[in-house]
Amino acid sequence: MSYQWPLEAKELFAERYPQMAGAGLPIPDVDAVRAAITDMWADEPGGWAHEWSALAARYATAGAHGLSALAYGWARFPAPADEAKRAALARQTEQYLLAAPGFEVAFRRDVLDLPYRGGATRVPVHVFTPPAATGKEPVLLVSGGVDSWKMDLHGLLVTLCSHTGLPVVAFDIPGTGDSRVPMAPDGAEIVRGLIGHARTLGDGIVVHVGVSMGGHYSARSGLAGEADAAVVLGGPVEAAFSHGRLARFGMDGIVGNALGYDCPPSRDDLFAALAAFSLRPLLDLDGQTPMLVVNGADDVHVPQEDTLVFEGRRDTEVHLLPGTGHCAVTELPEVLRIVSEWLPRTLSTLRAAR
Repeated sequence: MSYQWPLEAKELFAERYPQMAGAGLPIPDVDAVRAAITDMWADEPGGWAHEWSALAARYATAGAHGLSALAYGWARFPAPADEAKRAALARQTEQYLLAAPGFEVAFRRDVLDLPYRGGATRVPVHVFTPPAATGKEPVLLVSGGVDSWKMDLHGLLVTLCSHTGLPVVAFDIPGTGDSRVPMAPDGAEIVRGLIGHARTLGDGIVVHVGVSMGGHYSARSGLAGEADAAVVLGGPVEAAFSHGRLARFGMDGIVGNALGYDCPPSRDDLFAALAAFSLRPLLDLDGQTPMLVVNGADDVHVPQEDTLVFEGRRDTEVHLLPGTGHCAVTELPEVLRIVSEWLPRTLSTLRAAR
């Protein structure tokens, strides 16, 4: 199920340009696509998916499969709400797999059948393994956001794998990417299955790292004591789900599509659905594992309260970085420094406890 909604391409470029350029796409190519696009949904010259797909096809023809996958990722953005964007998502996967032999670390794509709502659901995961891995290391389980999925986060995933020396298992949260079910609070059942699977790939210790809405699920994994530790990068927790949010940059339509609506929901219906995601019941308990919570102070999507609510909690480190926005993407080196300092200390403690 999916639907289109009023959305200005200029607005999206204004917000996402640093992400587009920072991921590795040549800036002149990004600028050319930006100048050519005049409509978000038209499947013709000037349309978002058309122009990004044309760039991706040129990269593919030149054998630049990694760049092609990045460009197709933007072609299907912000949600696969029509045939052109769904086709772009399929081509992104094709190009990504063609690029895989050139990744800096070993890679494979596994397809899991995990329990969900009394049945099972298909969950493809991407597994990155550093060269020196022995199979006896902790595993990082990484979840992307509601509009930036595991293939879009490739650079971050490889960096985490390389810098930590740990295997990384990446997945798309429910309602996004390869997922076959809508986003829902009980999607945590799927995450529990993924944590269980990740335990079999290493020494049994699993750290759940979540980015954006993926950070919501990692926050839940940590607060519920399901993962051994959790990193929350820009995750909505409680205040972000309150009435009146999601008003900017098409986020209401992005989230509505992820929730499985086939037409634009009313504001009241949308906010009622989101209210069920609040982690307040878990925040009121004390069953959490060690947690690292990081975000930018100027995030337009997730209010500061959803980071600061973790201050003073047991086994929790909190960083609200000034001068940067959602997930602190413009200060990624600083975020990686924080993670690289917190992770060894935390793993040492977890190993000692075992």
